[in-house]
Amino acid sequence: MPPILELRAKQSLALTPRLQQSVRLLQLSSLEFQQELRNALDTNPFLEYDETQTEDAALGADNGNSMSDTSLTNAADGAADAPLGAESTMSSMEGEPAADAGSRDDSISEFSSDPFGRGASRNSGDGEGSDPADWVRIEPSLHETLHDALRLYQLNERDRAIAQLIIEALDDDGYLRQSLAELAGVVDIEPALQEDELSIALKLVQSLDKPGVGARNLSECLTLQLCAMNEDTPSRDVALEIVAHHLERLARREQAELQKKIGCSADELRIACALVRRLDPKPGENYGQSEDNYVVPDVIVRQVKKQWVVTINPAVLPRARIHRMYAELFAQSAGASRSPLAQQLQEARWLIRNAQQRFTTIQRVAECIVSHQKAFFDYGEIALKPLVLRDVADELGLHESTISRATGNKYMATPRGIFEFKHFFPRELSTESGGTCSAAAVRALLKEMIAKENTRDPLSDVSLAKMLADQGVIVARRTVAKYRHLMKVPPAELRRTA
Repeated sequence: MPPILELRAKQSLALTPRLQQSVRLLQLSSLEFQQELRNALDTNPFLEYDETQTEDAALGADNGNSMSDTSLTNAADGAADAPLGAESTMSSMEGEPAADAGSRDDSISEFSSDPFGRGASRNSGDGEGSDPADWVRIEPSLHETLHDALRLYQLNERDRAIAQLIIEALDDDGYLRQSLAELAGVVDIEPALQEDELSIALKLVQSLDKPGVGARNLSECLTLQLCAMNEDTPSRDVALEIVAHHLERLARREQAELQKKIGCSADELRIACALVRRLDPKPGENYGQSEDNYVVPDVIVRQVKKQWVVTINPAVLPRARIHRMYAELFAQSAGASRSPLAQQLQEARWLIRNAQQRFTTIQRVAECIVSHQKAFFDYGEIALKPLVLRDVADELGLHESTISRATGNKYMATPRGIFEFKHFFPRELSTESGGTCSAAAVRALLKEMIAKENTRDPLSDVSLAKMLADQGVIVARRTVAKYRHLMKVPPAELRRTA
């Protein structure tokens, strides 16, 4: 059959570059969004850092007003949008209203205040102190700490090199898992290394910092920590005997067998077991822990006149605007529409408007969550209701994927603490009466039951499931075990005390 040429017309949806940017900005966390904005400020000449700040804007945020009246300022009114040529467009992003193309809200003013809006302070032009990451304290790693401690010792070149070799051979948890014979063959040094030299250097390394670092196994690690204690520590000798020969029996809680093997009293054994459990099995993991466990909330929830009010956190609002003078000069230049700078000007306008759209969407979603979960803010975790993304999407008239992006890596500061948006979407569980409750409420009930249990006779998963059933919540034993594991609560046999 000979080839033929025919024309067919069909319709398809295409995301324009602006909408692609809008989708990407919406799913970024607050820190990632600030980094994205910084990169744009560094690379786009039509964007400038916004140093302006008004007391009215800060007061408006503190009173729970919407960001639309205070955080946006008009800029570059005389600079027309540069045409970029014909392209396929969509009027909305997955059902979400798009920003008005004729809007002149091209700049977002700066708010420099703490995450809870307790006042504003004028920031410097270079943005010092605006990024929470600037305040992160970086802890030295295990190897850096040991090398620094080794410098305090007066050693000859050979002994120092041997000690440095052992330090570098340590794993991140502080253990030396290579044998001394293997280490002796790692480096080419004259005369050849002997195991006796490595043993002496290992003892030096084990004494440089925390006891237990440089141990070759768990027993040695715990022994080093016990030997570092005072000799008059109660039951220290019994504890040394346990970590040297009976760690497996201790793990299985074979109290009678331990007492028989060691030949000690029940009180001595109880004190020794408690002493061993306080030791650190992985001392190296305490080093190099950067203090990066902070969270910058995207929205703040306050109670104002018995009503829960949601506001955007002023600390995360973008501090960028269109450079008025550059935009006006560019608009007056000849052939501006055909200049490569036209794309950058358009991208700058897109960024400002998409940032506005991002925060508007986040606030709408947060307000909807607070409306559905009002009982949580009044009574706590046990009152958290089942909620799914579709419920919020239907109420706001947005697509479910848009809600998913708006809730991912977003945090809400509340009087009860800081929670991720996803925390307010617990799974639904059925009750005996035919109603429903959330999985978070079940976990809260389990937490209360375990907190009130007798530690000498802790509740098993079966007992917890029966107690929940008595309250009308029917869950399987494996479900209780799953929730207990999520709460980082050990099983009953490990919660039992002597």
